[in-house]
Amino acid sequence: MKKLVIATRSSKLALWQANHVKEAIETRTRRLGDSIFVDLLPIKTTGDKILDSPLSKIGGKGLFVKEIEEALLDGRADLAVHSMKDVPVETPQGLTLGVIPEREDPTDTLLAVHFETLESLPAKALVGTSSLRRQAQLLALRPDLEIVSLRGNVDTRLRKLLEGQFQAIIMATAGLNRLGLSAPKQQTLGPPDFIPAVGQGALGIEFREDRPEIAAVLDFLNHAATAACVAAERGFLAELQGGCQVPIAGHAQFTDAGRLRLVGLVADLRGERIIRREISGPAERGAAIGHELGQIVLEAGGREILAEVYSQGV
Repeated sequence: MKKLVIATRSSKLALWQANHVKEAIETRTRRLGDSIFVDLLPIKTTGDKILDSPLSKIGGKGLFVKEIEEALLDGRADLAVHSMKDVPVETPQGLTLGVIPEREDPTDTLLAVHFETLESLPAKALVGTSSLRRQAQLLALRPDLEIVSLRGNVDTRLRKLLEGQFQAIIMATAGLNRLGLSAPKQQTLGPPDFIPAVGQGALGIEFREDRPEIAAVLDFLNHAATAACVAAERGFLAELQGGCQVPIAGHAQFTDAGRLRLVGLVADLRGERIIRREISGPAERGAAIGHELGQIVLEAGGREILAEVYSQGV
């Protein structure tokens, strides 16, 4: 095998992530004396094409992966690099998310020009985000804020902030770190007060199940601890039958004792009702732990909240 093709979204961040994997593969195989050339296949997904509507209004799952998975299935690409927070919990038949590299910072970041913290934003401040999860948690902390939908690539969102269209915006810390971007004022929003999206900060490498040679080449990139955490978070999301556009949050990490602790959250759109629970267990039961926590959250009132959210067209 002398060449591999990576399918990827065409955004600057997605290309950075795909190039990161490309360079790792080429460096590793060159060191082993079996050089493999890696090429990229940028693809515009449905989520990339529709920028004038909030993600929650577009509908459907896999808005950022469907066309990429089609390239894997029809042979145009050998593997795909995804942001795990964009990947539905159901993987198409014949494909596998076989490799999860080590995770970047999973938190969110508040970016502003004049305001140091969320607490220092003035009443009625305009805060931009396309995420209902972020919206709900922001409003739970600051119900006086005005949350405005903000789509587009990271450069576009930052430009709108710097132009004064918003007093603050919220973005994933991992994307900012990977692209070396920042704003004059920044505040990290993370656990325990602000729970990230399922899979946030993690990459997933997907390929066909009938390509064991691909799995062998990529195995060195898999990070067992990250994979266990992501499995738990995705198990939670699967039990709730939710997508990445719903106000659901989940974050897993290892305790000092080596156990996996998972926090899960479901909220209404205004952040007025929040169901938050946590569970822990052995790492090898990651997905099962996620499903168990999902049941706990549903029975604690999450089922009614999600039914209400979906009835509002989300």
